[in-house]
Amino acid sequence: MGTSKNPYSEQLRGIAELILAVAGESVTVMKRNAPERALKLKRHDEWGIYLEFLKVMFNLTDRLSILYLPIKDQPLFMDSLEDAVTLQLKSVLEPAFGTGADQTEIMLTVGAAVAESRQTYERYRFLVTEDTPEKNEMLKDFGGRVAEAMGIAGNEHVSSAATLCASAVIPAIKAVLAGDAPPAAAVNTASPATAPTLPPPSATPEPQGPTGTEIKLVSVMSTVAGEEVETRWGLHPRFRQDLPPEDMQQVTRLMNRVAKILGERYASVAFSDEWTSWHKAGHA
Repeated sequence: MGTSKNPYSEQLRGIAELILAVAGESVTVMKRNAPERALKLKRHDEWGIYLEFLKVMFNLTDRLSILYLPIKDQPLFMDSLEDAVTLQLKSVLEPAFGTGADQTEIMLTVGAAVAESRQTYERYRFLVTEDTPEKNEMLKDFGGRVAEAMGIAGNEHVSSAATLCASAVIPAIKAVLAGDAPPAAAVNTASPATAPTLPPPSATPEPQGPTGTEIKLVSVMSTVAGEEVETRWGLHPRFRQDLPPEDMQQVTRLMNRVAKILGERYASVAFSDEWTSWHKAGHA
């Protein structure tokens, strides 16, 4: 069901944007809390971590929406949120994978995440606005699932960080449901630019190579300062040394072109109405 004529369309859009942004940035936070393991993660591993955050935030939204919506509207609201997240995710993935990204695959992936969320977390009985042992037990379960998805099951550091990320989003979801702006402190780690680094739902997992064989040789970064966008690229120092002068010239020419294309694309997004909405929601 679309959200354009839904009486809760603003809340649906806001929550969809919020949970996708938080899930995306939370992947980065998890990697920062386990830097050695982060170097070994494949793109499909990051996608699995991303989905774990989507699952828990669907469950938290389900619990919170009961407190703010009429009982008769709440099931339809959650069904519509599934659609809203699917549309938002497709929009987020398109810059990285083109307009041909299969929405059906994304829809099936989100639907599966929602179903697994219910199977995993609905057995916990608690009022989400209160701090209870049952709530803490569910968040601990979630943190353990994130650590397991990273391939470091039982890692308390990662599990605790995941729990904090999930806890921090609760007041933000409450604010959106109440029609208020999410508290900046609750979502100041969220970034809408994180999700495109993840693979599309239908991607085939990359083969696991020997540990330590992956090295980032080329990097491109865009930053915004006021009304100016700066895009720059760099090479691994050893890679730069190993390249013959003629190859280095060719790489420089190609990378300057890549930086120009990506910089223009980033600038068009950074100063668009869509980006403004992220700023209003506290995601920038």
